[in-house]
Amino acid sequence: MVKIGDTAPAFTLKNTGKSDVTLADYIGQTVLLAFYPGAFTGVCDKEMCAFQDNLAKLNDSNTTVFGISVDSPWANAEFARKYNLEFDLLSDLDREVVSSYDAAFVGLGGIDGYVCANRVVIVIDKAGIVQHRWVAENPGVEPDYDAVVAFAASL
Repeated sequence: MVKIGDTAPAFTLKNTGKSDVTLADYIGQTVLLAFYPGAFTGVCDKEMCAFQDNLAKLNDSNTTVFGISVDSPWANAEFARKYNLEFDLLSDLDREVVSSYDAAFVGLGGIDGYVCANRVVIVIDKAGIVQHRWVAENPGVEPDYDAVVAFAASL
């Protein structure tokens, strides 16, 4: 399991424009990874909108936000458009990043064998070290957004 104090696992994922986004390109910035089960699924909508609502505070503290799901770039693009999200949503189609961050959830919606992201928030410091990890007890639970934003801003 990725723990506080570990080096954040490297990744390159596609954003909604189908361009590569590589975590290593963000060394020197705080990075907030918000894993979410799926676009257009109620609680995920609320979560991504909450990070959007706090984006100015996060940007002011040199924090980059990425939403990560197993959804396609096209689904994520429509999701971002619908909610006017101004941060990248990344597609982990092969579920490698979800696995490397111990953020997998199996059986969402009662579908046996379906693997998606659980609701997990990771904050990585400017040196690429995991400084915060929050994992939902189940995908219906939301993080304490104010606490996450304050923590990221403090780094």
